[in-house]
Amino acid sequence: MTEDSPGAQPQTSSGADAPEIDRSIYRYVLRYTLRGQLFLLLLTALTMPLVYISLDIPKRIINQAIGGVDMPDQILGFGVDQVSYLLALSVAFLLVVVISGALKFYLNVYKGVLGERMLRRFRFDLYTRILRFPSAHIRRTTPAEIIPMITAETEPLGGLIGDAIAAPAFQGALLLTYLSFIFQQDIWLGLASIALYPPQMYLIPKLQAKVNALAKTRVQTVRSLAGHIGETVQGATDIHANDSGRFERAKTSNQLGRIFDIREELYRRKFFIKFLNNILAQITPFFFFSIGGYLVIQGDVSLGALVAVLAAYKDIGPPWKELLKFYQVFEDTRVKYEQVAKQFEPENMIKASILEDRAVVESLKGTLTASNVSYGEDEDSQTVSGASFSMPLDTHVAVVGGAGSGKSHLAGLVARVLWPTVGRLSINDLDWSEVPEAVPGRRVAWVGSSAHIFSGTISHNLYYGLMNSPQNLDPNTEDKAEQRRLREALASGNSTDSAKAPWLDLAAGNLLDERALLEKAIKVLAVVQLDEDGYRFGLGMHTTLSDQDDIRTRFLKAREQILAKGLEFVAFDPDIYNANITVAENILFGNPDDPAFDPGRLPSNPLVTQLLRDAGLFDDFLVMGHKVAATMVEIFSGVSPDSELFEQFSLVSSDDLVVLERILQDTPDTAVSNLAQLQEADQEILRALVYRLSPARHRLGIIDESVQQRLLKVRGMLRDELGSDNDSVTFLDAQAFNPGLNIESNVLFGAMPFGKPAVRETIRREIDEAIVATGLREYVIELGLTADVGNAGGRLSSIQRQKLVIARALMKDPDLLVVDEALGPLDLNARSQIIKNVCEFMSGRGVLWVLETSALAREFENVIVMGSGRILEQGKAEALEQQNGPFKALLTD
Repeated sequence: MTEDSPGAQPQTSSGADAPEIDRSIYRYVLRYTLRGQLFLLLLTALTMPLVYISLDIPKRIINQAIGGVDMPDQILGFGVDQVSYLLALSVAFLLVVVISGALKFYLNVYKGVLGERMLRRFRFDLYTRILRFPSAHIRRTTPAEIIPMITAETEPLGGLIGDAIAAPAFQGALLLTYLSFIFQQDIWLGLASIALYPPQMYLIPKLQAKVNALAKTRVQTVRSLAGHIGETVQGATDIHANDSGRFERAKTSNQLGRIFDIREELYRRKFFIKFLNNILAQITPFFFFSIGGYLVIQGDVSLGALVAVLAAYKDIGPPWKELLKFYQVFEDTRVKYEQVAKQFEPENMIKASILEDRAVVESLKGTLTASNVSYGEDEDSQTVSGASFSMPLDTHVAVVGGAGSGKSHLAGLVARVLWPTVGRLSINDLDWSEVPEAVPGRRVAWVGSSAHIFSGTISHNLYYGLMNSPQNLDPNTEDKAEQRRLREALASGNSTDSAKAPWLDLAAGNLLDERALLEKAIKVLAVVQLDEDGYRFGLGMHTTLSDQDDIRTRFLKAREQILAKGLEFVAFDPDIYNANITVAENILFGNPDDPAFDPGRLPSNPLVTQLLRDAGLFDDFLVMGHKVAATMVEIFSGVSPDSELFEQFSLVSSDDLVVLERILQDTPDTAVSNLAQLQEADQEILRALVYRLSPARHRLGIIDESVQQRLLKVRGMLRDELGSDNDSVTFLDAQAFNPGLNIESNVLFGAMPFGKPAVRETIRREIDEAIVATGLREYVIELGLTADVGNAGGRLSSIQRQKLVIARALMKDPDLLVVDEALGPLDLNARSQIIKNVCEFMSGRGVLWVLETSALAREFENVIVMGSGRILEQGKAEALEQQNGPFKALLTD
């Protein structure tokens, strides 16, 4: 069941050229669903005769088949008597009901599909428009306002769009069908049935207008609350630091109170409308019973006709109510639509044509020229005023200036993330404000002072600039799922590009193959001094090394080198208890393949529980768990719930303490017989504490030598029970690479000792040397690139995030690199070294770098000095330094 939008559609679409959004919801709906709406009208028209027939057949059954009056002698040439005629009418009624129901089913499904396609289109149009927002508007708009508009606030549109024409047409046609049937029976009964419609048609719109105004105010107030909540999340640390939580709660309470008042008034008005409708609807039967009864008594109307009229009127109620409901829902949704559409039409939006991805992108050469360029985010102020300069695209230029000098906005204009309000930027004869986004997006690299890190891996962020278009697509695919995806994307006006397609464009980075990509990535990481971080990430990664025999052999060789060093650590040995890992890890002595054998789930694992019983440890674990609980409650009594001590000790959380305190209160006597009276869940909580213990880390003296020996017995019993080749646990093997261990632990084949920082550092240094000696460092960095950066790079430090963004920029091999104070988190020496490395990497290509420290301008060929939005002076750093001008003043500050 498909319905393409009217008008020509491209075979593929990136969705960047979305048209303007109509302010009228009906114009927007009809623009894309006119054919679908007409088809729904046709279906509606087909159902009306069936509805009329379903009303007429019961009348005939009562008057003719049962009453025996005016019964035909034959049907379709076949003679009928009263019984056969009754059966024929009954079968006909059943057929009409089934056919009518099937048509209604098809109509409802079609409406749903049509509505969901339009909802998908509308949401995609809104998302596309976000990409066209000017940067000033983005800074003034919080995500907490935008996200609900695209998600929650547009949700009602799906149902309404499918019903926009079909619902009023269908319900209206039903109503007219029922009314025409009633009027055919008797004109007075017909007039009685519609007597109260005019008052409703007059009053309801008047009352609904008040509801619409309240709904509009509610939408605006809820958005304001969303912005406040988003601000609270982002500024939670500052709220705590300033003890302003009470003030923020008061603001929230006031906004919630305003929303409550609006919704209370909405409820009053909505339910009054419903009350009015119900009262008026119940008056009409009075006319039927009185007038209709009188006409039957007088013999002017048959009893069957009156019964049919009453049945028809019973069916009139739902379509009339549905029409009134549709009107109310439509008005409410129209307000939301208009509010959303208005929010997505800010001034100075980026032209849709600029986002087109069809431009032929060639290398940029020549000179970048700025002629009287000005920029301001509002009419009253300009942060860049009348800037004019030229920059050959093979030179390196530093931009310096104090706070408010406009240097950052000048960099944004050069990178084309901002557009000048006055003046012209050009590269040779190319108007920089009019070129498609593909040109600056692929040939210019921009690094801001707080650039964004995308969720995913390091490599995803590192290669992000090379993912401009999908690669190796098959336009004639025979995959049914892919064909359906393309068909629905076109029908919904969405991008036909598949997110699952290979997007990495090696040619965009002047790369021949995946090997060249990795080599360049490692080189770029070294330029920004992030290669060591990538290596450390790699040491913490897990891998299987399937079909990589050479790599596996080299890791085992590195392990041999480490073991030969005689370092101070306990190697993994099936006959030795390792005090640097937990009890659970000691029991498993391997990697769980079955989730039931995860260390955290061992307390509830039936097999492990039985083995503890067999080894005489089950009750002991309960007693030991009680001791651990008592110790934890004592240690952490009075400690703040958000204290770092909980994470450092890694045995209990602040939430666990509440549960443990309750259990301790219930068991003042620590005898096994008393502890055994606890509920099974509480016993499991106590035993779970023992599973988490690591003697070397927690030093509680509970896992002593005798307990360790019994745990080794459990380890052996588990291995015997499961067998060496099983689907539950892959046991550690000193002669093999173990996928359950990270790279560092695989090379060490042991656990780092706790509480011995000097020893740990020595061990890490030896591991590094062994990895380099076996030629594995590059492979480890490659693994490190697969590390997850967390939401918005939350798992990286601020320094790592900034370095990664610079590395991402260099991976594109840009013709022009624009950097805006991106090294703020680093110290002066680190900034200087990275600038030297980057400038060397960009030799022969353009660099424009806004500096945090003016002294570093000496690393550049030319300097632009800004102040109060204007270029104060420009030239060679050495020459400017000899003058008593603004540059020299900045150096002495």
